[in-house]
Amino acid sequence: MRSFGARNPIVIAVVGLLTVAVVGALVFYSNRLPFVGGGTIYRAYFTEAAGLKTGNEVRIAGVKVGQVSDIGLEDDTVAVDFQVQDAWVGNASTAAIKIRTALGQKYVSIDPLGSAPLDPSVPIPASRTTSPFDVQQAFEGLTTRVEQIDTTQMATSFDTLSTAFADTPQSVRAALEGLTALSKTISSRDAELARLLAGTRQISATLDQRAPQVQTLIQDGNLLLAELQRRRDAVSALLKGTQVFSQQVQGLVTDNQAQLKPALDKLHAVTVILDRNQKNLDDAISLAAPYYSQLADATGNGRWLDAYICGLFDATGAPVLDATAQRTCKPRQGTPGGGS
Repeated sequence: MRSFGARNPIVIAVVGLLTVAVVGALVFYSNRLPFVGGGTIYRAYFTEAAGLKTGNEVRIAGVKVGQVSDIGLEDDTVAVDFQVQDAWVGNASTAAIKIRTALGQKYVSIDPLGSAPLDPSVPIPASRTTSPFDVQQAFEGLTTRVEQIDTTQMATSFDTLSTAFADTPQSVRAALEGLTALSKTISSRDAELARLLAGTRQISATLDQRAPQVQTLIQDGNLLLAELQRRRDAVSALLKGTQVFSQQVQGLVTDNQAQLKPALDKLHAVTVILDRNQKNLDDAISLAAPYYSQLADATGNGRWLDAYICGLFDATGAPVLDATAQRTCKPRQGTPGGGS
């Protein structure tokens, strides 16, 4: 084999360019390939495009199954090519261009009817398709038409007609005078109407530009409402559970009323006795506190009793026989028992 450098560079360049062109075409039209593409391509005829654009969604029963791949004019109808993937389309299916959002975004809705699959080479006729009325386009068209009207010339024309029909019957003159007054009113309000329609066009354009943000806001609002719905269901379930619990407690009290009443009566008697002897209980507790404290000191060092005897012997160890000195002896601080 000849080396790469020994080959004809013109042939190599031509082959390289053809290879790049083929690869580019495959990449560009990959969505139309039968195995790696975006699905089966169908065609539908509509009486008008109604603002539909290439790339808009195709839905069946509200579920996205593809997108619009091409829009073109064929005779007096609009030919719309769309791809459908992993969805069944029948031979009697209908198609409709519907409004996806309040800002004018559209999508193609397919109603898969029929007893057999739709042949991709057989388009859906215009008799089985519908198009919506686009309010935004209507306002834009109205703005354009109003801007093109010469209101001053129209008022002059109606004045001329009114003068020409001055000798006609009263009903005709009244109609022409009314038209004249209407034309003068429109002429006097021409600037205001123009500003109003221009503002309407600007608002429509701004909303169209902000469509993704508004759509996100609406979706977030739907999530918020869904969460509120779940919380409402949780609170409702809690209230129902509380109601059932109260009914069960009421039934328990009713079933055990014969046993509960004597017990409650005795408990009431006990509380009356305790209330009547409240002062005696307070005194007993206050007097028992020092006793139990000294008892704990006397028995807390081991399995014996600690005692302290005061006044039997003096400092030299001799017995004290004076009873007065014995009576005035006080326990040492910190001596267990503190007794004498």
